[in-house]
Amino acid sequence: MSGQEELPSALPMPAAAALVFVAAGAVLMLEILAVRLLAPYVGLTLETTTSIIGAALAGIATGAAVGGYLADRTDTRQLVVGLLVVGGLLTLLTVPAVRWLGPGARGSGDLAALGITAIALVPAAAVLSAVSPAIAHLQLHDLRASGTIVGRLSAWATAGALLGTFGTGFVVIPLVPVGTAVLAIGVALVLVGIVLGTTTRLLAPAGVAAAVVITIAFGALSAAAASPCQRETDYHCIELQADPKSSSGYELVLDNVHNSYVDLDDPTYLRYEYTRWIADAVDGYFPRRQPLDAVFIGGGGFTLPRWLLATRPGSEAEVLEVDGGMVDFVEERLGLRPSPKLRVSIGDARTTMREVPGDSADLVVGDAFSGFTVPWHLTTSEWLEEVRRVLKPGGIYAANLIDLQPLDFIKAEAATMLDAFPEVKMITFLDPETGGLYGGNIVLIASDRKLPARVASRADGGATFLTSAVEELAAEGQPLRDDYAPVDQLRTE
Repeated sequence: MSGQEELPSALPMPAAAALVFVAAGAVLMLEILAVRLLAPYVGLTLETTTSIIGAALAGIATGAAVGGYLADRTDTRQLVVGLLVVGGLLTLLTVPAVRWLGPGARGSGDLAALGITAIALVPAAAVLSAVSPAIAHLQLHDLRASGTIVGRLSAWATAGALLGTFGTGFVVIPLVPVGTAVLAIGVALVLVGIVLGTTTRLLAPAGVAAAVVITIAFGALSAAAASPCQRETDYHCIELQADPKSSSGYELVLDNVHNSYVDLDDPTYLRYEYTRWIADAVDGYFPRRQPLDAVFIGGGGFTLPRWLLATRPGSEAEVLEVDGGMVDFVEERLGLRPSPKLRVSIGDARTTMREVPGDSADLVVGDAFSGFTVPWHLTTSEWLEEVRRVLKPGGIYAANLIDLQPLDFIKAEAATMLDAFPEVKMITFLDPETGGLYGGNIVLIASDRKLPARVASRADGGATFLTSAVEELAAEGQPLRDDYAPVDQLRTE
């Protein structure tokens, strides 16, 4: 090779493999951690995860192109050292960027998620993704072995990405706060760059000192970007807010959305309208104080299960909750006491529901949705088949749904439920000016037998059962199925 003697000497292959392994692993770790960083502000929607994946891929593509270009025109070893240090510093800035920009993104739609990920994730991903082509350039001194060298480096980079993916999802997030994990990744990358720079004598003491000082400053900045969470779980950022008007009242806030209100002294108190609507439907359908067997999809603060046990002695409730960390939090802070009368099954409801015996429940309550997040697989025809299997003849299914005009999601779900149940009614507020559907919380009640024409409502505004509205909405909707349920696209926030 002409001019081969002028090329920087190759690194030992184990060192080269380790560097691409670490850089690629760091990118994938950041990608997964970004989901949890963004969730409190823009939710866990398909658009959020799509934005994050797209941003990471944009960074990887940019880094690969720019890294290869620079490697051909600079001192490659110095380039690699600089990429690791700068990549680590940019990683340290991802947490402050998300937590400073996030509050302004609430309610701004899907473009907010895309904008924040572009600012917070793309620069770090691009710089770290430039490491692999730079290392490949450094190692390619013999074109006869180019395929072997590039293939081996690519394999090690992929291995790092795999370990970063599985390690973050299965180990890091369950054990370490997200901000701490990102801080550790950034510091580790800077340290790797410093070690490489000092061992190859490419980083002078002044450069090392500058890198350390900047790392400390950026690390302090990251630590100062306060997390909105009192507890981070695998699924949620949790806050608990005391009610200033009640010494025993608390709001459970999940990902910055008010999820449940619990009165520790009065389990019969229902603050939110939709919980009163469901309670009204239950009391209007079943004789008062009759014990019921109930399954609740989603726990939150366990407001409705506590209400059922308090108002109907002898009842039994099973709660299917995906977030075991939240259940632990509610036990610690809100006095939840599981018992044979109040059982908790941890896991996704589509799988845990299979363990519930058929014809065993008088009541199934679907309350797993929040303002940001809709588990689409709990809206489909196949899901409703499971609900019908669990319900006793004459039982009812009450689903709390959230949508705004033009109510495309409600239209689709109304069509889905009318396919599954002969009787479906709606409880919601009507627009005081037009008399039409207002949107927001909408409760659909379904059964295989006739429902009451109306029930007395404890909610302000006199919310009542509506039958014709369900049929009219369903006529404009397409039933949801497991293979076609674009819920995130149908909903209006």
